Amino acid sequence: MYFTDRGIEELVERRGEEEIGITWLAERLREFVDLNPEFEVPVERLATWLARLDDDEDD
Repeated sequence: MYFTDRGIEELVERRGEEEIGITWLAERLREFVDLNPEFEVPVERLATWLARLDDDEDD
């Protein structure tokens, strides 16, 4: 188990029943980077990965 898995598991336990929109998620990611600028690159990579996730299926 990766260290990040604990955070992901907590997220699912606390908010797993909620439905959220992409706009809400984008705002939270921006807030996180504003508070933690050292994570700008990983957050950018995650956002780009999520944005392109279905690209391979379209081909």
